[in-house]
Amino acid sequence: MKKILILANNVGGLYNFRFEFIIKLIKEDFEIFFAVPQSKNHPRVQLIKETGAKHIHTPFNRRGINPFEDLKLIKKYKEIVKGVNPDVILTYTIKPNIYGAYVAKKYKKPLIMNVTGVGSSLATGKLKVLVKQMYKYACTHAKIVFFQNQSNLDFFIYNQMISRKKTRLIPGSGVNLEKFKPMPKEKDDNLLKFLFIGRVMKDKGIEEYIKVAKRLRLKHSGIEFQVLGAFEEDKYKRNITESKEIKYLGISSDVRQQIREADCIVHPSYHEGMSNVLLEGAAMGKPLIASKIPGCMEIIEDGSNGYLFKVKSVESLEEKLVQFIELDEKTRAKMGKRSREKVEKEFDRKIVVNEYIDAINSVLKGSM
Repeated sequence: MKKILILANNVGGLYNFRFEFIIKLIKEDFEIFFAVPQSKNHPRVQLIKETGAKHIHTPFNRRGINPFEDLKLIKKYKEIVKGVNPDVILTYTIKPNIYGAYVAKKYKKPLIMNVTGVGSSLATGKLKVLVKQMYKYACTHAKIVFFQNQSNLDFFIYNQMISRKKTRLIPGSGVNLEKFKPMPKEKDDNLLKFLFIGRVMKDKGIEEYIKVAKRLRLKHSGIEFQVLGAFEEDKYKRNITESKEIKYLGISSDVRQQIREADCIVHPSYHEGMSNVLLEGAAMGKPLIASKIPGCMEIIEDGSNGYLFKVKSVESLEEKLVQFIELDEKTRAKMGKRSREKVEKEFDRKIVVNEYIDAINSVLKGSM
């Protein structure tokens, strides 16, 4: 039985976006190990373990920049690879990608990497030169590197961080069209509800969302601005939880329950690989409003299933929200229907799972 080791920075993402992939691997008689920072008692760790996959607790701070902490992570990855002796290593997100590549090279293990987005550390961060060099090293030692949008792939090529022949482009993580599907609202309170889903932090555009909510609540009645997600940056906690303009929904183990009650998904993020928030909202037949950036532009056809606005612009976001508020109910329903049709055609998760399986088989056959 061939062994697959998955290195990831969060069990939430692994469960939400790669659970079907893990099930498919197990059905195809692979032995699966997954290393994440969450402990064995975490509910989603337990759900993944129920498939037959084996959990390895690997604590680390995914946003930290302490080099001593990162050395501990490298040491832990060495221990894992020596103990598991995998046939293929799969990595997701920046730290598992970079440090996983180093360890894979050391123990001569084939690596398949997934660049889930070009975050602030690569785009504008103080450490971007160092991060680019580290990523270039990692890509040199990977067999295959998946990218979730063309812009991110082009960024790596332009900066000479990877050879094009190693790259593969996939439609993000895709979306489970059977799980996420249109559902009728359970409540009818005559409110037009805008929903922000994501980690509450500056780079997700929460500041712009709050500012626009305050402006529009003064001008329009019958609208509600919601926030669903954990506080990645605590400075926003009081401003949101005590706000009269924002309804904070906390965190959710099943976002379908919140999406079904919303009228529009708003995603003012600064950068994305491929927005899972938009994919899930679209699959449930919701109109979308998002930043005009790679990872959002592929999902939204401006004016058809939603609107795109200038990233980081409060004025542009406000303009698009007002446009949506002024639409009649029939037009909004058509937008939502087009969202569902688009993801059915272009973003079925089965497409992504099959690409991963093909990559693993190629590596195992030595054709890469």
